[in-house]
Amino acid sequence: MQTRPLGTTGIEVSRLCLGTMTFGEQNSEAEAHEQLDRAVAFGINFIDTAEMYPVPPKAETQGRTEAYIGSWLKQRGSRDDVIIATKAAGPGLDHIRGGPRLSREQLHRAVDASLERLQTDYVDLYQLHWPDRKTNFFGRLGYEHDEEEQSTDLEESLSALKELVDAGKVRAIGLSNETPWGVMRALQLAETLGLPRVASVQNPYNLLNRTFEVGLAEIAHREQVGLLAYSPLAFGVLSGKYLGGARPEGARLTLYERFQRYTNPEAEAAAAEYVQIARDAGLDPAQMALAYVNSRPFLTSNIIGATSMEQLESNLESEGLRLDSEVLEAIEAVHRRQPNPAP
Repeated sequence: MQTRPLGTTGIEVSRLCLGTMTFGEQNSEAEAHEQLDRAVAFGINFIDTAEMYPVPPKAETQGRTEAYIGSWLKQRGSRDDVIIATKAAGPGLDHIRGGPRLSREQLHRAVDASLERLQTDYVDLYQLHWPDRKTNFFGRLGYEHDEEEQSTDLEESLSALKELVDAGKVRAIGLSNETPWGVMRALQLAETLGLPRVASVQNPYNLLNRTFEVGLAEIAHREQVGLLAYSPLAFGVLSGKYLGGARPEGARLTLYERFQRYTNPEAEAAAAEYVQIARDAGLDPAQMALAYVNSRPFLTSNIIGATSMEQLESNLESEGLRLDSEVLEAIEAVHRRQPNPAP
């Protein structure tokens, strides 16, 4: 398993990260523990979660994912050899803290609740799950300014995170679902005010959504704020299992109508082309899609997720796959014809 530096923190994380948002919804506690054990045995040292998980987010299940990881950590008894990342929710989910914001008071409450569920004294990476301002994320490309918006200033959020770092509750900080302006503003505040420097940005990145390459990829290189890529399989669409309108029993897009981000006609057409490239090359389509993300020079870690051990094993095997120039050229040809059909 390759490792890569988490920004300038001195922390080394595995190139594959285990995502956990199905724990507590599609996966039981025992299944979650089995996945965690297998991932660590394979060489993964990086585990990503969030206070709002599992998904779909619901009041009755909120925090369950962190609790499952916490019971695993307690059972395992060796906290310091894994890197635990979690996130504080931004506005929009009223069942969390009565309506979450990224204010000083709320961030202190959020991290304390996460630490209790995780049964640990610290998290290695604490991320702002999405901005506390109106901007373009979660698939929205166009920015529309709102002079009347009510938001928490990023300076307040970063100052609160400094207090958490100084208290030993957080080792490093990161952003998620962030824009180029947001990342650069955070870096500017860190430099001018002596606040913690963001180590990473967790944004979507896959063959159907390479918008990170516009603006943020250069920042990742020049500022050492690497990508933690989520949805590398585009909700499983790039595995080919949904081609032709198929909806396998128990699959995410079958169970939950809200996950439609990667199923518009243009995305489905492009996905079919990528699946065919893999099959023509004798590759598993999901492993090809993951290997592409793994190969990106601006990547810090690729967040894989699975609901079955069979899926997890397949995802893990992508670590050893290197795509040849012919496959890469075929991928780029599709991207030129149909760039970012599912941002």
